Amino acid sequence: MSLDRIPLAGVIGRPIAHSKSPQLHGHWLQQMGLPGRYIPMEVAPEDLEQVLRALPRAGFVGVNITIPHKEAVLEIADLVTDRATLIGAANTLIFRADGKIHADNTDGYGFIENLKQNAPNWNPKAGPAALLGAGGAARAVISALLEAGVPEIFISNRTRARAEALHADFGRRLTVVEWVQAGNMIEEAATVVNTTSLGMVGKPELRVPLDGLRRGQLVTDLVYAPLKTPLLAAAEAAGCTTVDGLGMLLHQAVPGFERWFGKRPQVTDEARAAALA
Repeated sequence: MSLDRIPLAGVIGRPIAHSKSPQLHGHWLQQMGLPGRYIPMEVAPEDLEQVLRALPRAGFVGVNITIPHKEAVLEIADLVTDRATLIGAANTLIFRADGKIHADNTDGYGFIENLKQNAPNWNPKAGPAALLGAGGAARAVISALLEAGVPEIFISNRTRARAEALHADFGRRLTVVEWVQAGNMIEEAATVVNTTSLGMVGKPELRVPLDGLRRGQLVTDLVYAPLKTPLLAAAEAAGCTTVDGLGMLLHQAVPGFERWFGKRPQVTDEARAAALA
């Protein structure tokens, strides 16, 4: 890249208009006085590889990848990190100087950093985790929780087969629980995580019994619209420590920004406000 060329990055998905990443990265660029632009791009699945191959020639240093392309980019990338391979999805691409596309997954990192920042007393080894959902986000969270030292994970999903597939991939520290038993699973856990879209604006509500929630548990929801989901409201009322899902979005963005623009940003109240603006 020529010295006077402004580095470009962005986020690719379909749809993409709802993404909060452009406000967040724009805030960090402005705050640090860095040259650079971060652009949302709606790309159809059939055009994904062609677009990715062309972007470096247009001055792009990398992109974030969101739904529905997170799995497909693993087939396109020239290099894939171990954690992206384990999770089976990538959310961060780095376009290297030699033209190769390097794929990574920072979702698990973002999940754990969000808990560390907003629940500093959280102890992953305190007991089992209960996980609702078995999609792409669940894979990143499972990988991160196991690495953090959670002794056991109970996982429940409306479609049991998807939870069984995760059990096959991650092994004996995972126990699959029937969806109708999810309330009991929550009662036994030290850490409770919702990775489904249930409870999100415009989605069905999370119909799981929450009367097992109690003081001393940590409860977090990956949904951040609304910021206080019905699950988090119930957890707060039960005296649990609660962490909303916006912080995961903010923290997962940090490693990519640093690789693309050369400086490590901080997740601050201002950054949160910028993402919500």
